[in-house]
Amino acid sequence: MSAPTLLLDLADPGLDVVELTRRVCDIPSVSGDEKALADAVQAALEALPELTVHRDGDAVVARTMRGRSERVLLAGHLDTVPLTDPPNLPVRREQHPVDGDVLVGRGTCDMKGGVGVQLALARSVSAQEDLSRDVTFVFYDHEEVEAAKNGLGRLARNSPELLAADFAILLEPSSAVVEGGCNGTLRAEITTTGKAAHSARPWRGHNAIHDAAPVLARLAQYAPREVEVEGLVFREALNAVLIGGGIATNVIPDRCVVTVNYRFAPAIDAAGAEAHVREVFEGFDVRITDAADGAKPGLHLPAAADFVARTGTTPLPKYGWTDVARFSALGVPAVNYGPGDNATAHADDERCRTDEIERCLEVLSGWLSGGTA
Repeated sequence: MSAPTLLLDLADPGLDVVELTRRVCDIPSVSGDEKALADAVQAALEALPELTVHRDGDAVVARTMRGRSERVLLAGHLDTVPLTDPPNLPVRREQHPVDGDVLVGRGTCDMKGGVGVQLALARSVSAQEDLSRDVTFVFYDHEEVEAAKNGLGRLARNSPELLAADFAILLEPSSAVVEGGCNGTLRAEITTTGKAAHSARPWRGHNAIHDAAPVLARLAQYAPREVEVEGLVFREALNAVLIGGGIATNVIPDRCVVTVNYRFAPAIDAAGAEAHVREVFEGFDVRITDAADGAKPGLHLPAAADFVARTGTTPLPKYGWTDVARFSALGVPAVNYGPGDNATAHADDERCRTDEIERCLEVLSGWLSGGTA
């Protein structure tokens, strides 16, 4: 048995959810290098009774098959952003002056705290006779990179039946509070063109970078909208995120590109977002490079409303884009709920409060068994 498999020995009675999370984090899994962790997760799940396990690339799916009237799905990604230099692994457990007892290191917040909770839940539900719902656990790869590589998207294309459910919970960091839906995202390039010339004789050319000034002015004057969707208020944002132009320090640039990112409320789809961006930059050359729909909260649906009630939290909107949008596209209502403050995600001192890891496990265990949180 390989070392990673031993690290995730779910049969070890001394392996509580915090220690389990620490061990998950200590298996490096930067996007594109998830195999060791996926192997460990697969082996750990296959050792549990009552679970049917499937593997697709570096995505692992485990399901109970007890014929219950309702199926819920719990999902989390295995990959992380790159490690720091020097690496912020292995994980440290320490006392933070504000957050108290925390795990510190790459992936603790985004989102191996949630993965640890999933594995602990798989261990408990596989042996639970009074399980009120069938459960699907999804562990997937390539979330932190371009959407075309996303393991959840690949599963949706290859084996959509594995993702069928009445309700889904994505264990992205949400500070153990339900976050409903998510904003959509769109990226566009605004291009200005000029005429190249020697910078000592600029009158013979036309400066494309100077022509970008009105683009930046429109962004500076832009008033982001706040849009209420199904009782939650989503804040939008439209910002320049990249700018480029010129080929040398003595040449008048003949081209400048301003890349903008529009985060839009799920009241509109990607087509509506594109129309809005084109309206804002009317008169300029606009090219849409990437767009993804958001997801409406769906908190009024019975399964979602029951889960929210059992958490005892007041739902918030999800301003960023998450894979709940993929579930929404499949017709599966989904929410974000997991340990970790996403403000620390990807930070050099990324961390996750241990009490949030324990709280999420407690809430989800109670809900799956039909008891109170």
